[in-house]
Order: sequence, then C-alpha cells, then structure tokens
Amino acid sequence: MASPWSVAPALADVEVARAHDAVVGDHATAGGIRRLVEESWQRSLRLHVNPDELREIVDFRDDDLREYRSQHPLSLVLPTIHHLLIRHSFESGLIVAVGDHAGRLLWIDGDRSLRRKAEGMFFVEGSDWSEGAVGTSAPGTALALDHGIQISRSEHFNRIVHPWSCTAVPVHDPATGGVLGVIDITGGDDAVAPATLPLIEAAVAAVEAELKIRRLDDVASRPASTPRRRTVPGETLLSVLGREDGKLDVGDRSIELSSRHSEILALLSWHRDGLSAEHLARLVYGRDDNLVTLRAEMVRLRRILVGLDPALAPESRPYRLRRPVELDAHRVLTFLDKGAHRVALAAYTGRVMPTSQAPGIREIGDEVSGRLREALLADASVDTLLAYARTDDAAYDVEVWKSVLRLLPARSPKRAAVVSRIERIDTELARN
Repeated sequence: MASPWSVAPALADVEVARAHDAVVGDHATAGGIRRLVEESWQRSLRLHVNPDELREIVDFRDDDLREYRSQHPLSLVLPTIHHLLIRHSFESGLIVAVGDHAGRLLWIDGDRSLRRKAEGMFFVEGSDWSEGAVGTSAPGTALALDHGIQISRSEHFNRIVHPWSCTAVPVHDPATGGVLGVIDITGGDDAVAPATLPLIEAAVAAVEAELKIRRLDDVASRPASTPRRRTVPGETLLSVLGREDGKLDVGDRSIELSSRHSEILALLSWHRDGLSAEHLARLVYGRDDNLVTLRAEMVRLRRILVGLDPALAPESRPYRLRRPVELDAHRVLTFLDKGAHRVALAAYTGRVMPTSQAPGIREIGDEVSGRLREALLADASVDTLLAYARTDDAAYDVEVWKSVLRLLPARSPKRAAVVSRIERIDTELARN
C-alpha cells in the first residue's frame, strides 16, 4: 500500500493541476489527490495565502541571520548534514535547505545553478517557507504535520512553485521531543524519488543521535556556561580559526593550549608528512638557530599530548604526528573543494591565530583566507558573497563589495547600503 507521505507515482501531474484549479481556484472539491495535500491547500486558503504571488518574507537579514544561525542547535550538526546530504547534492542537481521550527530557511546549499533559479521564487536564506507564508510545500507542510513528506510540482499551493518538487523531514530535540527545524531537498523529479524520503529520514536520525550525544556530553562533563563542542565523538580536532590560542578536542576531552604549543601543533597538523627540526624552527621562530628552545617546547607539548592520548605523541627526525589531528581550517578547505561555499563560510570564524607572528602560521592563514576569497568571488551566490563582505576579512575589500553590487538585482533594496559602503572604503583609502 502506498504511503500517504510519499508522492503517488501513478498520479499524473496534469490531474493534480486540474484538482489544484478546482480546489484553490474555484474553492470546490476534487478527487484523485492525496488527502493530506488537499487538507494543506484548505489550510492555505484559510490563511489567505495568495496562490499566484510569492512575496519575499524575510525575518532575518545579514548580521541578524548570522547571529541567529550561530546560536541555533542545528549549527552544531552542519558537518553531519553536509557529509550525508549536501556533498552529494552538487552531482545530482539538487539543493539542500535547513530551516528552523518556524519554517525560516537558515542554510541553503547544493547545485549552484539550481540555487540561483530558486532565488527567483525567494527560496533564500532568511526567508519564511511555512504554510502560513507560501502555502503547501515540503518544508512548511512537514512542520505543520510534524512528519516527513514529499510534495511534487502541482501539489504546491502556489503556482509559481509548480515546476519544483521537494522532500522534507522535521528534526526533533532528543531531550524534549520538540521540533528544532526541518531538512529539505528541493529540485526536479529526483527530489521526490522513492529513495529520497528514506534518505533524509536516515540523515535526520543521525543528526538527532549526534545532538543527543552532545547533550549527554555537556550535561555530564561541562558547566552550564561552557559552549557546546562542535566535534564528532572520537575525533581529534585543533581549533585555531579566529583564536589567539588553540583549543584541542580529543574525544570527550577539551583543553586550551598555549600560543606556542598551538602554533607547533597546527604546523604539524598542516604538514602531515613531517618537518625537520630546522624547518619547524623557521616556521615557528623565523630562523633555524632556535633548536634548543624548540626542543624544549616539544618536550612540554609531548607531555601534554601523551596525557590526553599516548597515540598523539609526536615522532622526531622528522617531527611528525603519528595520529592525524584535524584543523578546523582543513574543514573550510574541504567544504570549498566540494563547492559548499555557504557551509565553508559558516565554518570560517576568522583567520588562523590572527595575532601569531610565526611565519608558518601566517602562511597557513594566508592560504585559507585566500582560497576562501578566491572561491567566493568566482562562484558564490550574492547572499553568500554579501555575508563574506561583512566579515572582518573583507570589510575593506573593495573588489568584494563591487562584486556584490554587480550581482545584486537592479531593484534590490540592498544596493543602497552596498554603494554607501564602497564610497566609504574609497574615501578612507584616499585619506591614507
């Protein structure tokens, strides 16, 4: 027996369109459509949603959106969502959206050309896609019914959305059972393929399991005021983006390293094939005659790492980590390599140890920030590029701001602020 939550394969789109005209256009009854779809249409009519017009209903813009996303529980599991869904969407011509409990889209990524087309129906980050805003759609109706659902083409309440299909599943808080948000796949017919709903349900199960593990970890070992960790259980991660001192997470343990130890461990994490003592000294101190000082620091660092996990003890001749330590900077580059610009930007919290004077650290920082800038300028959406322009890295980068201006639609209300920003940059540069 066919599931009422999935698209009925035997139902032709022309029949659904005819039923849509009867129910939505003439407020009549019609047969041959899924009951839950017709019920959603009726709810949309009672909410006075316009079936022929889409307005850009945006609850969050720019800095407000960045702040809201940074505090949202689903920000903790973006790497999992990327690994299970987003990284595959680039090759399959689909886009993945993550929304909050109210149907507001917080993150959108996937096929770049499809994302640009979706912007034409205001399927953009910060926009409201609840039933009350756009009528029947997978993300909005999944939240309204608190159940995974597929919506195909003419099953959408708004006729502008009829060329699209989508599948969405709500995400629940493992502690309270309340709805945290929704994960949606949007595109053509592949977005409602029989395997799509089980795929998203499996991804949501993994996300909820990770959230539960994090919650248990926080309750068991951390004060209430301590920020939640963003590592995967069992992973060894060194966080150095936007930090003066590195934070090392080893399994369920986390410690703050000194600036020097952070620099050394970051360099060994970056140069996985190892470094001679002389080369490492040049990268840390700028010269290779500080070998005595370097070896003393290595002794102290080795003692700290062995205390966390004996397998982390560095080897010598050359200095090398026996077990890989991932840098948060590595993640940014991985996302960029996959074309996941928005996820990469979300993961980039600032330059690598911005106050460090170690030549090797400055080189890593230049490479990561340079590759991020190059990728976003080359192929990012205007919203992503604008978000990047507002970071410390690009605040005075006139080329980035001018690129944003070129990409903005002629009637966009954001153009005035961007023009003003460019003029201010030009004025300040002229003074200097």
